[in-house]
Amino acid sequence: MRVSPRSGRLLLCCGAVAGALLLGAPAPLANGGHRNAAPAPLAHDDHRNAANFKPCGDAPNVQCAVIRAPLDYDKPLGRKIDLFVARSPATDRAHRIGVLFLNFGGPGGSIADFIEAFGADGFPALNERFDLIGMDPRGVGQSRPSIDCKANQETQGIYSEPYQTPFNVDRQALIQKDARYIARCIALNDGILAHVSTANVARDMDLVRDALDERKLNYLGFSYGTFLGATYASLFPRNYRALVLDGPLDPDNYVNHPMQGLREQTAGFERALGRFFQACAADQGACLGFGGTDPWDKFDSLIEQTNATPMPAAGYTPDPRPVTGDDFIAAATVPMYAKQLWPLLALALSRAQAGDGSLIRQLTDEFFYSRDPDTGDFSPGNDLYFTIGASEQRYTRDIGSYFDAGDDAWGMFDHFYWNTGYVELNYGLYPIHDKDAFYGPFKASNQSPTPLVVATTYDPATPYRGALRLVRDLGNARLLTMRGDGHTAYGNGSPNCIDTAIENYVNTLTLPAQGTSCRQNIPFAQLQQVQQRALAAPQVRQLLQLHVRPIVG
Repeated sequence: MRVSPRSGRLLLCCGAVAGALLLGAPAPLANGGHRNAAPAPLAHDDHRNAANFKPCGDAPNVQCAVIRAPLDYDKPLGRKIDLFVARSPATDRAHRIGVLFLNFGGPGGSIADFIEAFGADGFPALNERFDLIGMDPRGVGQSRPSIDCKANQETQGIYSEPYQTPFNVDRQALIQKDARYIARCIALNDGILAHVSTANVARDMDLVRDALDERKLNYLGFSYGTFLGATYASLFPRNYRALVLDGPLDPDNYVNHPMQGLREQTAGFERALGRFFQACAADQGACLGFGGTDPWDKFDSLIEQTNATPMPAAGYTPDPRPVTGDDFIAAATVPMYAKQLWPLLALALSRAQAGDGSLIRQLTDEFFYSRDPDTGDFSPGNDLYFTIGASEQRYTRDIGSYFDAGDDAWGMFDHFYWNTGYVELNYGLYPIHDKDAFYGPFKASNQSPTPLVVATTYDPATPYRGALRLVRDLGNARLLTMRGDGHTAYGNGSPNCIDTAIENYVNTLTLPAQGTSCRQNIPFAQLQQVQQRALAAPQVRQLLQLHVRPIVG
């Protein structure tokens, strides 16, 4: 799953969810067979590769540039790619400290378009003393070439319906479907797929730092962006001043033990859905009467009923197809990324309880599968999530293990079983791997500034215990905890504790006290205003962009 737009994903968040996420793959070599150190510095000519910024986007003062980078850092004079970079200059120029790179995760989440759209309004406190830098990672967004398998995500992509269970799985048919999807991705994206590892994105980030003529960078990464941050800290320990990792995943699990990581993430989504049902039962007014005293059972009953007889959804005119149980599960996924979206799910379920599946269809189409309601086209978010992850994650070549894992996941996870097991067969079949990927160890040097790791106790996409492992592995790191729900913490309900601590750290390098814990303040009952808004895509998408950052996270 994308663990943010499915942004760190169960679904990649700002996109996946803008719609909240594995025979033949050669086993990675031992550490000696991979690049586990920073590359030799590239010869840099300020007149040849300096950032040439020009005005762009809709927000005031935003500037954009294209910076050339090697496709393969082993061949620095060979083929080049274009890295698209957006910048929102510091608003308090007299007290400017430097540059702050942002990454929304995914893998595959774009950031440049966010900077272009929001500028200083996106993160105003951080933008005061820092130029905010949004570099679209290689293969992503406005960087070129960009990955797009041009697949129908509902029927061809890795999360396609019907979701596989031990009762409907056809081993040979699933292998063939996955193989066709993989072949399509390779045919349409020749050249870039073997060079999109996180380590190469870290190298790109350092190249952009150099092109900006900055001695050190500052970094705020969300979800999968924390994996990029941990990788950068390991490869370039002397080149950062401040490093914030919000909504962190366990780097070792993600890249070296991905099946274990996805099982833990799947458990996180089950836990989050249970907390939504708990809140619904406690406040039926906020939940619009859905499910009475037992919303969980009502949800499961609706799944069973609509699997037998799909529910009409004629009110959603772009796609009035009836909804099935799989659609209910898909629709419930994205709101788990942000508590701000719980009322939207409550509204969809209350309408479904009355026999109208239209809002369930909209959530499934537009926000889970990222389908454009006007054109019917699908965003490439899931393609990016899959191809980038598959290029570096260590998956087994034993096909049978995916079928065993799928059977086990169905037995263990009532709703999100589709996120692990059968779906990972795509990764096992994928034949392309980046030889320059980095597999650890993920360490923060004691001679470098201490990174700040920020974790939410009931984060579905990047469960809290992964943050504890990350802090342990980095060694030189400080944990800041938000007791609350949703994916990532900054700007998500704790302005006087979480937000202030992060801003103080970035501005002054002052760490919060050891063991600092903050309480999220987003009462479910106070969110009913969301239900009163027009459910037009712009409002919902803005919520997704601001609160549902791509996931690998």
